[in-house]
Amino acid sequence: MSEQSTDLRETVRRRYAASAVKVTEGGSACCGPQPVEVDDTFGSALYAADERDALPTEAVAASLGCGNPTAVAELREGERVLDLGSGGGIDVLLSARRVGPTGKAYGLDMTEEMLALALASAEKAGATNVEFLKGTIEAIPLPANTIDVVISNCVINLSTDKPAVFAETFRVLRPGGRIGLSDVVADDALTPGQRAERGDYVGCIAGALSFTEYRTGLEAAGFTDIEITPTHPVADGMHSAIVRATRPPAVETRPEAPPSADTCCGVDC
Repeated sequence: MSEQSTDLRETVRRRYAASAVKVTEGGSACCGPQPVEVDDTFGSALYAADERDALPTEAVAASLGCGNPTAVAELREGERVLDLGSGGGIDVLLSARRVGPTGKAYGLDMTEEMLALALASAEKAGATNVEFLKGTIEAIPLPANTIDVVISNCVINLSTDKPAVFAETFRVLRPGGRIGLSDVVADDALTPGQRAERGDYVGCIAGALSFTEYRTGLEAAGFTDIEITPTHPVADGMHSAIVRATRPPAVETRPEAPPSADTCCGVDC
């Protein structure tokens, strides 16, 4: 990893660590934690009221995403779900409710403060089918072919090595598995410099891929059935978008039939 990439990752880590601390410290106030300050294009307002009300207030207050991936991933009973960049755990807890006791929801985050907040929220929620992992989304600490669905909420745009994220996501998905992501995506006409003019890296703007770049990256990793659908603007020419794709099912191969006894071959001829 280059020095610039390392610096950007550390900047992202510090920003989200500070957000977690703010929520945690706010928990001692009489009215509970206050949401991290974001506008109406990011944060817990993008979730339905009944979803927010069913979760610990800390998990809701720490929400910094640009969408609601659990609403588009079509989760089913018994599935194993992985949330990339799980933060305070809101999407992991919602996923755990959807997949039920026979399923499992994993959360992956690199920020210790967010992981601590998520673990506390899972305990308050009484969620027993969740597990939080420390690590980066460029090197997922799970075996290959073990996850049914990968979700993420406005995190992939923060990575400085998006091809690695796509490759790792493909690796951990079982054949036939799928992704349901919320992320910031730029119009194809915007150059990287123009994206940076509209917002900084940790604000989920400067590091966003364009629609074509996103599709090309997923295709290069092996994904098919790719759909990228904008939902609402977050800056001029920048959109929150739903991203869906599938890892192709395994292709069954038939064993070769043994040669017939009547076949003329070698010394039997």
